[in-house]
Amino acid sequence: MTKTPCIASIAAMIGALAFPGVSALPSQAALLVGNTEGNNILLFDEQKGEFLGEFITPGSGGLVSPDDLNFGPDGNLYVTSGTTPETSSILRYDGMTGEFIDVFAAGNGLLRPYGAAFGPDGYLYVSSFLSDEILRFDSAGEFIDVFASGNGLPGGLNGPNDLLFAPDGSLYVTTQGSVATNGEADFSAGLPSQVLRFDITTQTSMVFAEPTPSPDGFGFVSLLGLALGFEGDLFVSDFANDIRRYDLETGNLVSVLPTNYTGTIPSNNFIGNLTFDPNNILYTVGFDFTNNNFGAILRYDGISGEPLPSAGNTSAVFVSTNDKLLRPIGIAFTPQIPPKTVPEPFSVLGLLAVGVWGVQTKLRR
Repeated sequence: MTKTPCIASIAAMIGALAFPGVSALPSQAALLVGNTEGNNILLFDEQKGEFLGEFITPGSGGLVSPDDLNFGPDGNLYVTSGTTPETSSILRYDGMTGEFIDVFAAGNGLLRPYGAAFGPDGYLYVSSFLSDEILRFDSAGEFIDVFASGNGLPGGLNGPNDLLFAPDGSLYVTTQGSVATNGEADFSAGLPSQVLRFDITTQTSMVFAEPTPSPDGFGFVSLLGLALGFEGDLFVSDFANDIRRYDLETGNLVSVLPTNYTGTIPSNNFIGNLTFDPNNILYTVGFDFTNNNFGAILRYDGISGEPLPSAGNTSAVFVSTNDKLLRPIGIAFTPQIPPKTVPEPFSVLGLLAVGVWGVQTKLRR
């Protein structure tokens, strides 16, 4: 029995999808972005930049000014949250659905947590920005100790921000150069913003990098995000503009990626955290402080450093300034979009198969 043209065309579509063509289906990967002024976390398609909705709704689980986004060994999402001793915590959410699980860690002097990272010892390290400390919690969220404290001197843990573990087990920390005084950040001492490297066994540190201000900035440095590139280099974002790339072994500056997407001198935009996708594409977020702190997402080639704007945009703009991004700081890549957002490829195939069955049944009738 020969197929009718309609059935043949649908069958051909299924054949194309079921084999090599399945890769042409919409990507399941996404970017998570934390809104510090929206108290929520959003989803964006990592290939086209399309807004996919909220991953975590405003205030879910007590979410306040989310800063750093990290997936833990259990596959769940850990978010640094809070601005006061009462609200400062690490909140845990289901890594697939965004549903609130629990307050994973809190208290013990934690005040305005900025960065968090799971160490090779299984502990969660958290930077407490407004107490100039790094705290450690075990895999159950129980407090272990104060790993490091600031001393108000150059080279010290002064205003700790993001945390990252290198393959050799060293802990890298960005500092903003402030001294915590009665729960406030004091910059009057003029301390430098630096990248510190800690040996977690001896708990000793050294200065890894101390950059000069961006020519597009305001004459200061405020180091923020950390990410490891696929070639082993360390990428560091500066809140006051630019992303700097360092050789992890020597500490030498390899290159500088410009982030002044608003095009003014000095820049009208600040810059947030960093994340890589499996294709070695680097993403960061920024916001325009002259335009209601509305944000944008930037994209770069992680090897060449070349900006990768989306169609119709310039500079490195991947997602242009919009009112859904409200002073974004945190960003993270996730390989899985919740099922409610994008159907699984096999679900698509299933629907097509049902469609063919329905046509065949109708014709037979």
